[in-house]
Amino acid sequence: MKSTVVFTVLWLASFASASPAEPLDLGARVRPVPLEASFAQPGYHVWCGAPVMTEDGRVHLFYSRWESKHGFAPAWAIHSEICYAVAEAWGRPFRPVNVALPARGPGFWDGSVTHNPNVFRANGKFYLYYNGNVGDGVYATHRNHQRVGLAVAEKPEGPWKRLDHPIIDVSPDPAAFDSLCTTNPAACLRPDGSVLLIYKAVEIVPGKLMGGKVRYGAALAKSPEDVYVKTPGKIFESDKPGAAKHWMLAEDPYVWFGAKQGRYFAVARDVVGDFSGAAGGIALFESADGLHWQAAERPKVVGATFRWADGHDSGFRIERPALLFRGEEPVALFGAADGYSQTKESRNVQIPLSDQ
Repeated sequence: MKSTVVFTVLWLASFASASPAEPLDLGARVRPVPLEASFAQPGYHVWCGAPVMTEDGRVHLFYSRWESKHGFAPAWAIHSEICYAVAEAWGRPFRPVNVALPARGPGFWDGSVTHNPNVFRANGKFYLYYNGNVGDGVYATHRNHQRVGLAVAEKPEGPWKRLDHPIIDVSPDPAAFDSLCTTNPAACLRPDGSVLLIYKAVEIVPGKLMGGKVRYGAALAKSPEDVYVKTPGKIFESDKPGAAKHWMLAEDPYVWFGAKQGRYFAVARDVVGDFSGAAGGIALFESADGLHWQAAERPKVVGATFRWADGHDSGFRIERPALLFRGEEPVALFGAADGYSQTKESRNVQIPLSDQ
């Protein structure tokens, strides 16, 4: 018992001694984007973008895609599949490799679509979180059947072992905020080896096929492949006047544990601007336990647009933010560029971050 107490004290002290004098300010580290810092595939809309770097310096990218002949929306919910690409180093071009998670077909909860990948590496394995659905070609059917799942592989190119059932299903209580669908997972390891998972959900509203508000919840698991248990309440809520009336406040979080700061962080789209002041931009959140979140002291990461390296403004926002880490330090902010969908296929853009 005594040794356990000593270990706990030292573990907590290590966080206290490592805490920086200045708060994390990702926005100050954002740099102009090289024109070539994007990934696209001719004939496809590319969306999302979940990167992970391995010890050899290669960058592995998991992304959603669907044929552009189907249009942008609602085709993402009906035709998407998760694919894999690799770059030999950060800043080098990505090369498409394979379809990581194709639709599994009739009889499976992800039989029609896979979408919204999120990935981390631990215990010598890659853990790929995603949403899947099954439907009949009608948007509402596919969207409302979205659930959160997990696939595991020893190598980024696969083969991937998928769990037969969703790890985050809808709540049986029709009044719950996550009673209609669950989607958009974001997961990270906690210091003790357990997992924090954040997910997006929609509530049932009688008489409304598409349900009601979009909100976020959290779940915990003892290990990546263990049972995920939902925690009470919602997260990423705003205390601004009138916030409760908004259909959605935050979207598409990416979450991680900052060992140097001893805290959890997340980047997410600030839908109405309640958190960073930039509607449609990317905001930074922080949490002591991963379950109770607030806007960071310096919350604005990227505004509603970003700047290219040649000086011109993008004219459109990024969505689905994700960070690429080299060790403990983020080196780039990846995001899906929806502005391209107005004239050609959407793609993933990589925004460089300077050293701290």
